[in-house]
Amino acid sequence: QVQLVESGGGLVQAGGSLRLSCAASGRTFSSYAMGWFRQAPGKEREFVANINWTGGVTNVADSVKGRFTISRDNAKRTVYLQMNSLKPEDTAVYYCAARRTYSGDYRRRDEYDYWGQGTQVTVSS
Repeated sequence: QVQLVESGGGLVQAGGSLRLSCAASGRTFSSYAMGWFRQAPGKEREFVANINWTGGVTNVADSVKGRFTISRDNAKRTVYLQMNSLKPEDTAVYYCAARRTYSGDYRRRDEYDYWGQGTQVTVSS
């Protein structure tokens, strides 16, 4: 069992940056692939980025490529999402998720086993 708690969301102007964190409980964090998703009002939850168990393989959605970076620190049981050059369309609740596997490019919601409660990111124009 893994419990995930996101933090770092907030209100930022367009062009600004935020770094989201997702702290995980449990001793087996390093054996989980991790992902970030987001859900804007009235829209489906969508994939943002994922990372394998070592942090050596990452994937990001085309909509955030070149602006967002995912990383992890297994010693701290934390995964991060660095968001730069934010746009109003990045406004959403951001969720982190864990999958009981070491690696793989998983982009569907139903491919993840555990979810956090989410953190709100609002980008003003």
